[in-house]
Amino acid sequence: MNNTSNLIRIGITFFCLIMFFIYGVYSLFLRPRAQVAEIDYSDVFARTEGEISEEAKGKKISAASLSGSNALPASGGEALGKVIKRTITESSANLSGSGVHLKNSTDLKVDIKALLSSKLGYTIKKNDSPQVLILHTHATESFLSEDRDYYTASDKSRTTNNSFNVTALGSIVAEKLNSANIKTLHDTTQHDYPSYNQSYYRAAKTIRSYLKKYPSIKVVIDIHRDSVQSGSTKTKLTADINGKTAAQVMLVMGSQSGSVKNFPKWKENLKLALRLQKNIEADYPDLARPLSLMSRSYNERLTTGSMLIEIGTEANSFDEVKYSAELVGNSLIKTLGS
Repeated sequence: MNNTSNLIRIGITFFCLIMFFIYGVYSLFLRPRAQVAEIDYSDVFARTEGEISEEAKGKKISAASLSGSNALPASGGEALGKVIKRTITESSANLSGSGVHLKNSTDLKVDIKALLSSKLGYTIKKNDSPQVLILHTHATESFLSEDRDYYTASDKSRTTNNSFNVTALGSIVAEKLNSANIKTLHDTTQHDYPSYNQSYYRAAKTIRSYLKKYPSIKVVIDIHRDSVQSGSTKTKLTADINGKTAAQVMLVMGSQSGSVKNFPKWKENLKLALRLQKNIEADYPDLARPLSLMSRSYNERLTTGSMLIEIGTEANSFDEVKYSAELVGNSLIKTLGS
């Protein structure tokens, strides 16, 4: 009897081991995998209170959501939600000094006065050698076709048509700088299309290729737009500049803080950004939101003259953001030409 019981126990144990092995093989090689949304969360910006971006909401961005038409779609159909105006003032900053306002979202101490008085490690030369590179990590980001207080299903927040997305703003800034004899190259690669995932990785490859081909480049500017939405209400950020409505802009700077490593020269980038922030605030009051310092990289570790500039939101009209691009271009000339 004991021998029979032992054999039964051994048989049961052996059977369980076989079943466990079969399930392991199935789980590892045969079971269908869940689809992963095309979002690279290392790219996500941290927003100010009340600001919710498409990325932060985890919305999947696919090729089907993009418009490839030759013009921005005209408004039509039933309104999906409201568009409201807002101006983000200097009161949202938690650090100010020397005519500059900054929102520091890191645990780092920043001495604005010391950074502004410290010399840059390079000089912008007015010759035939490229000094500035403008590109777009999220090139398909676009805007409303016109100024209105609602949006419809035909108002796409992204388009592959470079005449109507953020690359058009890059062209305006590049033209401004080139007209001032600051040799500027403009790359219009759509690093976020057809896949949004790892846009920053692809943009980094583009930046490195330009730096290798043109070692004279000192400044790299990544132009984006923001997205501010709460429920079905989208917010356009505006400022009145010389009697004309402009979209507010924001400089977003990374740092070696939090989980970000291998970014020891982040202050060199911040030196340049603070100079531009100071000039924009002085030249065009209310145009610039407080500079945002984040525990992120944004590819800014690739040079000591890197900046990320957000112009408007998806609810701003195309005319408003184009006007802001002109104003940013003017302040960049003043910053880089001095």
